[in-house]
Amino acid sequence: MATVTDSSAQVHDDGLQRQVGLLGLMWASEGSIIGSGWLFGALLATTLAGPGSIVSWGIAAAIVILLALVHAELGGIFPVTGGTSRFPHYTFGSLAGASFGWMSYLQAATVAPIEVLATIQYMSSAQWAAGFYTGTKGTLSGSGYGVAVGLMIFFVILNLVGIRWWAQANNSITTWKVLIPVLAIVVLLLTHFHGSNFSAGGGFWIKGESIPKSIMLAIPGGGIVFALLGFEQAVQLGGESANPRKDLPRAVIGSVIIGSIIYIIVQFAFVGALTPATIAAHHSWATLAKDAALNASPYYTVAKVAGLAWLAWILRVDAVVSPGGTGLIYMTSTSRVSYGLSKNGYIPSIFEKVGEKSRVPWFSVLAACAVGLLFLLPFPSWGKLVGVVTSASVLMYAAAPLSLGALRLTKPNLPRPYKLPAAKVLAPLSFILANFIVYWAGWSTYTAVIAALIIGYALMLLSSAFKLNDKAIKMDWTAAKWIFPYFIGMGVISYFGGFGAGGIIGGIGGLSTVWVGGSGELPLYWDLVVIAAFSLVIYYTAIGNRLSEAEVDQLVKDVYPEPSITH
Repeated sequence: MATVTDSSAQVHDDGLQRQVGLLGLMWASEGSIIGSGWLFGALLATTLAGPGSIVSWGIAAAIVILLALVHAELGGIFPVTGGTSRFPHYTFGSLAGASFGWMSYLQAATVAPIEVLATIQYMSSAQWAAGFYTGTKGTLSGSGYGVAVGLMIFFVILNLVGIRWWAQANNSITTWKVLIPVLAIVVLLLTHFHGSNFSAGGGFWIKGESIPKSIMLAIPGGGIVFALLGFEQAVQLGGESANPRKDLPRAVIGSVIIGSIIYIIVQFAFVGALTPATIAAHHSWATLAKDAALNASPYYTVAKVAGLAWLAWILRVDAVVSPGGTGLIYMTSTSRVSYGLSKNGYIPSIFEKVGEKSRVPWFSVLAACAVGLLFLLPFPSWGKLVGVVTSASVLMYAAAPLSLGALRLTKPNLPRPYKLPAAKVLAPLSFILANFIVYWAGWSTYTAVIAALIIGYALMLLSSAFKLNDKAIKMDWTAAKWIFPYFIGMGVISYFGGFGAGGIIGGIGGLSTVWVGGSGELPLYWDLVVIAAFSLVIYYTAIGNRLSEAEVDQLVKDVYPEPSITH
């Protein structure tokens, strides 16, 4: 039997080339973090929390950094392709792996189209591209959808030429993506900074919500968490890393720290660079979103109004490069997650098919493109899709602290290139904080994500029923009996909480709402106490029902035909 040993362990994914170095891994994560979030996030967060959104960015950065540290340890232990979809499988079995694996796929599949949408929306401020996006309706036009299809196909082509070429292209793109926000920050702070803006528009804090609630609303709803997510891209490419045990933790930790610093300063610079006349014309921070020019292309408009035509031109170019680069990364990531799901036996084996020359899972890439295009239909604007992506992402991340806590008990002596300090405290804390973000996204968003999860279950059941994967999967109900209480419990709390009134039908289709949640019957602060207590119950229940060491070893053996982890 292949066993997880307590000596130098190595995990290998058959058929994939290990050619990506530290810079490629770090820039994969960084390129995902610096995308459309910097172009749109500052404005959206400002409309929800005013200049106080800077505090929201700081809180979100701290939460994401903690989750990244958890992933850094797991990625070092199991450097496998599609890692975030496979960690729960190794620790809690197939039901947990299927549930969180689908969340991982859902999260990855939605980002490429949202980045494509961001590019088209930003470029619509140019006269030649005005017909691609209908600002009054917030939807793509027929020609705009055609452009979106073209961009997604372009991502497919780049992915199919091979991971080495992808890494080389992404290194150059990400270098640009990091430099341009830094350039914009420096220029605007030095030439057009208005300190009085931080007390204008009704004050530092937005009116209409309590200060704490406005901060919480902005974290998921303002695109803040969405902007900071993406550090896991290095983990997803673990099976293609040249030196995974050392490079994965460094890439994950380094990318999220760099990204957090850039985004906090970006928010500060955006508020300071707005002309006082623009703020006065709208009377409050909340109504800035009604400014058509700002809504279409925030930073471009700020630079143009400031008379910085050269900077505005560069920012318009960056509106193609930054979201486009992130879309490229997530097309890659989505294909690797589906590859991992197939390796685990949840979806058809064809998702594992690798090109003879490119060594790329070609069917997974094509499927990622097709699924991504579907998401452009029900969610036609950047802001509408952000909440769903954020909730799916954080639910995916929530599995990592559980997996870490379980592995610390099941395999305490495994070699760990990075070891999370004070894991007994930080692992459950990170699980609590992840659930806070899911709750803050609101009931309407949560119901949409759970509906997508149910669809995922149905698709995986069909794959099993028609024996489309040759791996026989037996659902591990005992080790994952906390899964459904967890999803249902979060739904009940969201229903009675005060965030995101509405429901799935009203949230997606614009029709009458079926279940009206977010009623506010659970008061602010008490709701956080309830979530914290509920999270701890789920955490320790999950850890107490983890798979045994022998079962973990068996799962690893089942996933890889060759000895997966050797002495």
